[in-house]
Amino acid sequence: MIEQVGVIGGGQMGSQIASLSAIGGFTTHIFDNDIENLSSKLNFAEKNLENLVSKGVYDEKHLENFRQNLHIAENIKEVSENKTFMIEAVVEKLEVKLEIFSELSELTNEKVILATNSSFIPASELAKECRHSHRFINMHFFYPPLRMDLVEISYPETTTKDIVERTQNLGKAMGRSIVTLKKETPGFIVNRMLAALVDEAYELYDEGIADFQDIDLAIKKGLNHPLGPFEISDYSGLDIHYYAKLKIYNETKNPDDYPKDFLEQKVKDGNLGVKTGKGFYDYPDGIRFSVEIPDLKEIIESERSNNNITPKKFSEQEILRRYMAAMINEAADVVDEGIALRPSDVDVTLLYGYGFPRYRGGPLKYADMYGLEKLVKDIKEFEKEDPIFWRLSPLLERLVRENKTFDSLN
Repeated sequence: MIEQVGVIGGGQMGSQIASLSAIGGFTTHIFDNDIENLSSKLNFAEKNLENLVSKGVYDEKHLENFRQNLHIAENIKEVSENKTFMIEAVVEKLEVKLEIFSELSELTNEKVILATNSSFIPASELAKECRHSHRFINMHFFYPPLRMDLVEISYPETTTKDIVERTQNLGKAMGRSIVTLKKETPGFIVNRMLAALVDEAYELYDEGIADFQDIDLAIKKGLNHPLGPFEISDYSGLDIHYYAKLKIYNETKNPDDYPKDFLEQKVKDGNLGVKTGKGFYDYPDGIRFSVEIPDLKEIIESERSNNNITPKKFSEQEILRRYMAAMINEAADVVDEGIALRPSDVDVTLLYGYGFPRYRGGPLKYADMYGLEKLVKDIKEFEKEDPIFWRLSPLLERLVRENKTFDSLN
């Protein structure tokens, strides 16, 4: 089946998802309320694609497909007309997405797939408010979609097998590697783990242990990662992490789950990272400059003072030790809860979706090499400071007790 694709949301994500669809040979329409911004983002995507063609990542046929197959729609009715596959990529707010899918479920027939790019709002929450729940699915791309190879797929129990298979086939036709989760979980695999890492990085920064540039530098140098946690936040969008944390807080009412003051202020000011040109770093014309934004320091110092936090200093190695412990502990829970079938699935997902260094084999392979007993001791040491965040994964505890490794579960 040759899908006819419609994309709603013309930001950095939506414009490049639509570009991938067109490159893959699919007739694609895209709609956004801000047509001027959408046109700008598509121009940026075209220049990006031209650059990638010059580097041999894509070829001239892909560029031709982009120009022939991608069209701008003027409204939601036009973007969904005669389509077989709809992808939503708007702001990470449940009420906004519900409004869109409620309208789409009325405009389209029951054979049209309704996919959300969200990795924190499960399709089941959208499906229960709309008609034909069997056709809802999460199809999560990574930023920037034109460069990142991975697509994560997650779906509710009500979604039928043919919907899953068509979504997998579309992702493969776009030239992407596909990881399909066994069950729904907020954040899927990669973002769930990255959320834990970013939380720990924010805590280190908030407590005055290191400036955000130093934390980024420690992670990139120590692990050979392409991006540090604050750069990840900027590229993902600070609003994504903020609304994900806010959703958790609204469910738990635990003050520890509430977003950090400095993050909330940035979102209120509209400084959301790369897509707005300013986040933790400045991005004039999409170019990254490693300069600290002056007002951020004032917000941090005010928050420390209000919460009686005395700044501490950690070495680069200590920052790295905490960062990896947070990643591995969360990864262990992903396996233990049956989200991923085996540890190697987690490793592959992080290699393709985050750029985890290949020579390290993935976070769980790294854990085996580091030593699980040593890792558990680290986490128990950190747990004394924050027993909520540093809750030891039951799987890690079992593996040490049984003298096993993650590799033994593959």
